Amino acid sequence: MNGFRDDVILLVDDDRGHARLIEKHLARMGGMQHVIWLDNGRRALDFIFEEGEFEGVKTLRPCLVIADLNMPELGGVHVLSRLKGDERTSSIAVVILTTSDNPAEIEACHELGCDAFLRKPMDSDGFVLVAERIVSLIGDGTISAGE
Repeated sequence: MNGFRDDVILLVDDDRGHARLIEKHLARMGGMQHVIWLDNGRRALDFIFEEGEFEGVKTLRPCLVIADLNMPELGGVHVLSRLKGDERTSSIAVVILTTSDNPAEIEACHELGCDAFLRKPMDSDGFVLVAERIVSLIGDGTISAGE
């Protein structure tokens, strides 16, 4: 993992089962040791910017945000847009996960600065491949986590 083991991944997904599968497989592959799960984009942005329920709380700055595209309150596109549009957070790597194969959504995410756009698998075994892909993207420098 090229020295990224002590960094934080913020995993944002309203489906706790999917999040647990990703966490489990990242841990098995020697991925990031600190994975923080939040269930929607609003809470993720509050966590990162220390606002809302996290106001006054010193939070750990993630080196990587993995966000589901479609979630209640705020989805992955809003999280991506806010992070990449703010100089304080624009260097945080963002991976968008989705079951969608809509080319317009994929293009919009890339235009906003998404570091990777990955399809969410339809079965639990597919989450191994998602975790492998994330670890690979970090390892080969495609995602510059830990800067």
